[in-house]
Amino acid sequence: MHKYLYIAAGGAAGSLCRYLASGVVQKMVDSSFPAGTFAVNMIGCLLFGLVSGIFEDRLGFPPEMRLLILTGFMGAFTTFSTYMFESSSLVKSGQWAMTAMNIGGQSILGFFCIIGGLALGRLIVS
Repeated sequence: MHKYLYIAAGGAAGSLCRYLASGVVQKMVDSSFPAGTFAVNMIGCLLFGLVSGIFEDRLGFPPEMRLLILTGFMGAFTTFSTYMFESSSLVKSGQWAMTAMNIGGQSILGFFCIIGGLALGRLIVS
């Protein structure tokens, strides 16, 4: 049960930080380009890599910290960082075809799933 509390606490903080950071960046840029989301995703990737690198080399970190920071906070801040971390793990293990399938598949299929979901949602309410 405790692990769910760590994830929930990190998730609450991560979602608030995402909302605030994205909004601040978007207001600064004042453009139709989704700069806030772009910035949050890039910051998230940097932070996820940084924290993962620290956790890899430090055996003294309790598993609850990993749940709080990586699963909870980073998962709510941006799942894009998890997507990129998993892709980099595939590269590290030499699985190039799986890397291409993961990146290409999630990007292209995800795009079409959004389009399909929007169309289905509009169909349902019309």
